[in-house]
Amino acid sequence: MKAIQITEPGGPEVLAWSTVPDPVAGPGEVLIDVTASAVNRADLLQRQGFYDPPPGTSPYPGLECSGHVAELGPGVVGWEIGQPVCALLSGGGYAEKVAVPAGQVLPVPDGVSVADAAALPEAVCTVWSNVFMGHGGTCTNSNVFMIAHLRPGETLLVHGGASGIGTMAIQLAKAVGARVAVTAGGPDKLARCAELGADILIDYREQDFVQELRKATDGAGADVILDIIGAKYLDRNVKALAVNGRLAIIGLQGGLKGELNLSALLKKRAAITATSLRGRPLGEKAAIVAAVREHVWPLIDAGRVRPVVDQVLPLSDAAQAHRALDTGDHIGKILLTSGA
Repeated sequence: MKAIQITEPGGPEVLAWSTVPDPVAGPGEVLIDVTASAVNRADLLQRQGFYDPPPGTSPYPGLECSGHVAELGPGVVGWEIGQPVCALLSGGGYAEKVAVPAGQVLPVPDGVSVADAAALPEAVCTVWSNVFMGHGGTCTNSNVFMIAHLRPGETLLVHGGASGIGTMAIQLAKAVGARVAVTAGGPDKLARCAELGADILIDYREQDFVQELRKATDGAGADVILDIIGAKYLDRNVKALAVNGRLAIIGLQGGLKGELNLSALLKKRAAITATSLRGRPLGEKAAIVAAVREHVWPLIDAGRVRPVVDQVLPLSDAAQAHRALDTGDHIGKILLTSGA
């Protein structure tokens, strides 16, 4: 098969469209003929040499894909050869075939094309496990997951509202009856966020999100913050939290180390948690995927939530897709299609 290999750590030019051995479906795995994959920030970090795949997983980038079932490994039931599916991956999505644990496979939802379904698994699983699961959530072992558990009527602040994660978080939060605030760069991105249901629009280039959020919430702040920035926003995120607020950190685009006033955290009885999805044990990933299938897939089937796709490029042109993601000009997901 063909796959994108990282020839050495570096810029987009190190991505090579190469002939590599075909994967096989091992015990408990499903082999997928890939129709499309989506580009994530983690792929850029892996290309640069900062985010190696977990041991024993595919060395190729790509944390989600869609396609059709090609082969069932020993012990796999519940799937049929040729069935359209999408999947959460630890790697390997930038390829014509990928083997994935059966617990991380999802059917393509009604009303979504097979290609567009590649935009769903990573974003939906990330948002659902960080914002909605937890105390009172769907997992019997709530300590495994985030404690954010956004409730109807609460306010969610999403940093990077126009990103793939952001566009999904807006829709899911509105679907459960929450109020949504977003930060994004510029009026065009904010307009798209509003179209998806965002209530409070903050241009981080021109406005202070702490002040704007306080104005919009009569001084209360956000009950939950979903943050992709990290250190740069740490102190201001705590200031923006409501009493009993929950800050969920899922990205480090703004740095690794920051100072925190613990007194402010104590006064607000607030919680800060941080997770990544890729390195979780298989059982945890399977539990997240099962919860997503139970709670989110009906919303997609009903048309209340949808993937937001910015552009589609051939998989062989992954370098250009990385450049496009790196500019930050996109809204939603950038997809790579196999065989295009």
